[in-house]
Amino acid sequence: MKPTSLFLLLAIFTGLAQPALAAGDAVAGKSAFAKCASCHQVGPSARAGFGPQLSGVIGRRAGSTSDFKYSPAMRSSGIVWTEDTLRAFIKSPDEVVPGNKMRFFGIGSDKQIDNLLAYLRSAG
Repeated sequence: MKPTSLFLLLAIFTGLAQPALAAGDAVAGKSAFAKCASCHQVGPSARAGFGPQLSGVIGRRAGSTSDFKYSPAMRSSGIVWTEDTLRAFIKSPDEVVPGNKMRFFGIGSDKQIDNLLAYLRSAG
């Protein structure tokens, strides 16, 4: 085997062994969460306010926490909050769940959404 081929194979396998890094900056996401914090809480003592608490939201069924009164649209949406569904919802809440109660126009910046998701992952 040629040295360049061996080097290429080694580079590929070394790259495969590296863990994939999640996109986003949790520190910047904490700052981005300031837009959300007037209605939502996150962390060990989080509770619902004008919106549901968001601790552990990734993987949770939409409309399922017991301490918040969700809109019928959210309760019946059938959504499980993955990073993809959260990304779409954060970008345009009314398009993803028409008739939801959240009065927020969305965040248009993909980088800011990446950071916000990184913060939500880190916080809970």
